[in-house]
Amino acid sequence: MKKKAYVTLENGKVFEGDSFGAERETIGELVFTTGMTGYLETLTDPSYYGQIVTQTFPLIGNYGVIPPDFESRKSFLFGYLVREKCDVPSNFRSEGTLENYLKAQGIPAVCGIDTRELTRTVREAGVMNAAISFRPFRDFSALSAYRVENAVASVTTDRVETEGREDGLRVVLYDFGAKRNIERELVKRGCRVTVVPATYTAKEALALAPDGIMLTNGPGDPAENRAIIGTLRELAGKKPIFGICLGHQLFALAMGGQTRKMKYGHRGSNQPVRELKTGRVFITSQNHGYEVISDSLGSGTLSYINANDGTCEGVDYPELNAFTVQFHPEACGGPLDANFLFDTFIEKMRSAKEEARHA
Repeated sequence: MKKKAYVTLENGKVFEGDSFGAERETIGELVFTTGMTGYLETLTDPSYYGQIVTQTFPLIGNYGVIPPDFESRKSFLFGYLVREKCDVPSNFRSEGTLENYLKAQGIPAVCGIDTRELTRTVREAGVMNAAISFRPFRDFSALSAYRVENAVASVTTDRVETEGREDGLRVVLYDFGAKRNIERELVKRGCRVTVVPATYTAKEALALAPDGIMLTNGPGDPAENRAIIGTLRELAGKKPIFGICLGHQLFALAMGGQTRKMKYGHRGSNQPVRELKTGRVFITSQNHGYEVISDSLGSGTLSYINANDGTCEGVDYPELNAFTVQFHPEACGGPLDANFLFDTFIEKMRSAKEEARHA
């Protein structure tokens, strides 16, 4: 028997639907993602910590649940909203249904709601908080008071792990909420990747004798992470650095830049990005609600902008042998247009290692 569920927005709008995940109530920041595929990657992307995610594509769950495609050890989002769920998935790799997965993960979910109207509301009014409940929600003070806090600390790893070739280029990968495919792309290129917690100090990282430093994606307000920003300031210029998403924002803050919250962010696998040097446009996968303010860059040079709204999508720091991008070149799920950036990072590490050898 279906159980009625209510999605109540901070502005007072209420959407009714049916519960199909964990039977518990929750409050989170309401966002939407426009990907037509990749719902498993969305569900397991730690960058959604503290958020209630709306899928704009109407049918979700049609290829089931495929654990090898997961991007992290669990689901970190606070709630999940879809127009229609598929109860009978069709895929030879499937190991279960979306409903059973959400129940096992403790994620409350609602189907049968007008996700188009919900998305239009967020686009017009901006990101706001929302509640999933089983009766009309009345506590608007709790709703408006909610904030996504301690996000990176809640998703980062608690151990140091190494993978890849013993004789490969050594990369220290800071896990701020990393998607697994970042590590996979580096290992695929022959790197020896050591994943470390977000709290790892610059001294600890450099003691591993890395050839390069990788800064990953992650959730929350970048400016909240003061200790991490200080660590990145110490690491700058010591080794080649490549930052993605939150890593891009944190490094900009470490270099004196500023960030701000966007109206509704970029989330999905169809975001156009223009490279300023060539004018070439790439279609990229993105998931972020904050942006680096282009006019605030100090030592960095703007390298990419969003072709839709002109926001900062990449920064080069040539004097520090570092570069960062707001989008996801590992693209899981999404297009592979920007995959070459991993090769750029490899070349920077090789060149720096060769220069050090002849110094």
